[in-house]
Amino acid sequence: MSVQPSIDPVDLLRQSSAQITAQRLAVLRAVSDRPHSTADDGAEVVGAEIGGISRQGVYDSLGVLIDRGLVRGIQPAGSSALYEQRVGDNHHHLVCRSCGQTVDVDCAIGTALCLHVADDRGREIDETEVIYWGRCSTCREGADGA
Repeated sequence: MSVQPSIDPVDLLRQSSAQITAQRLAVLRAVSDRPHSTADDGAEVVGAEIGGISRQGVYDSLGVLIDRGLVRGIQPAGSSALYEQRVGDNHHHLVCRSCGQTVDVDCAIGTALCLHVADDRGREIDETEVIYWGRCSTCREGADGA
């Protein structure tokens, strides 16, 4: 299920049969507003919105949102886990080696990239994660223009 940020967070939680709480709503909004943020970033945003939440409360909310398919977590090598609301479309990510920014990269081949392996040995594969490493356009332009 692909989540569109324009859908009301209350409706998203309701559609996913998740209990609607102020913490979950605030965490979902924070992830939507700041994709590829860490749980600590989310705790800061959520704390400012609802007046305080523990780091564990953010992780608990993220866990429910991930279980319900409303949020996706990724963890590039050497990085804290990052969270985003773009789910269900098998997109990938580019991590900039210069500034550390993580950006979405749409799948160039289609939604089934690497889902059909040469020998699955009876396993069921339903998702693949590709992380590209390089430089974002801003860092590349800055280095090329220097």
